Amino acid sequence: MIAHLQGKLVEKNPTEVIIDCGGVGYQVNISLHTFSLIPNVENIKLYTHLQIKEDAHTLFGFAEKSEREIFRMLLSVSGIGANIARTMLSSIEPRQIINAIASGDVGVIQSIKGIGNKTAQRVILDLKEKVLKLYDLDEVSVVQNNTNRDEALSALEVLGFVRKTSEKVVEKIVKEDPEATVETIIKKALKSL
Repeated sequence: MIAHLQGKLVEKNPTEVIIDCGGVGYQVNISLHTFSLIPNVENIKLYTHLQIKEDAHTLFGFAEKSEREIFRMLLSVSGIGANIARTMLSSIEPRQIINAIASGDVGVIQSIKGIGNKTAQRVILDLKEKVLKLYDLDEVSVVQNNTNRDEALSALEVLGFVRKTSEKVVEKIVKEDPEATVETIIKKALKSL
């Protein structure tokens, strides 16, 4: 119904913005990802998703069309509502969500606050085929990299490091060297932790 809003940025918070469009102020819920992409300029444009319920009409805004598409995909999963989908997009980058779904990485999805093991598995089960087709990803190469990553994370956890902290370090290492072996990832991570 409302595909996008373009107007004057009146207020900007990490969870919502108010956009003045022709004298009407629209309150738009946003993710932290979108918040980080909104420039501090007077006029902005956000792609929107309107959720209509019995008791409320809620607008969700996105700086990129691709983030809106991921949001809508997540909403199609049973047990994922708009607030959980927004939390997911606030917790990790949209690209990481896509990669986690494509590779069947339950750990990444489950690391998001409010997502349990069953919900994470359902997200992957429901969306994997769609994601592989839509984003034209190669399932095998993604799985291989993530297997090394997961093994390294498990080893670091056994060594007593906090998973959240380890994930950030390991993610950076894997980005720099996608072909890194488990041992290489662990050695580099230990230097950084």
